Amino acid sequence: VQLQAFGGGLVRAEESLRLSCTASGVAGLDYYAIAWFRQAPGKEREGVSFISANGRITKYSDSVKGRFTISRDNGKREVYLQMDNLKPEDTAVYYCAAEWTPNSSTWSPDLQDTKAFRSWGQGTLVTVSS
Repeated sequence: VQLQAFGGGLVRAEESLRLSCTASGVAGLDYYAIAWFRQAPGKEREGVSFISANGRITKYSDSVKGRFTISRDNGKREVYLQMDNLKPEDTAVYYCAAEWTPNSSTWSPDLQDTKAFRSWGQGTLVTVSS
């Protein structure tokens, strides 16, 4: 699976953005768990949100809980990250990552475990001004 993240841009604090992660090279995303990570300048990559292959399990980091919403459309091979009430500290390059989980549609790793995901897309830059 090849992944590409879209939708980044420059916004002001309290505004919203929706990121999209589009998959190619596969017929569908039904067996893929997907996560969003981000990396700010000078900081380590951190897990932001996760959705299981069947969509029934979602996770959010404490820093975005209540503001970000992850969703997926397997038919369109897309996963979305709706980001509301953005803050300057949300400024980062956002990446989507996927892991094929044919044996467990509810596979759910630690959100901060970057090694759990073997497929990564190029990131999209989100800049939030104060």
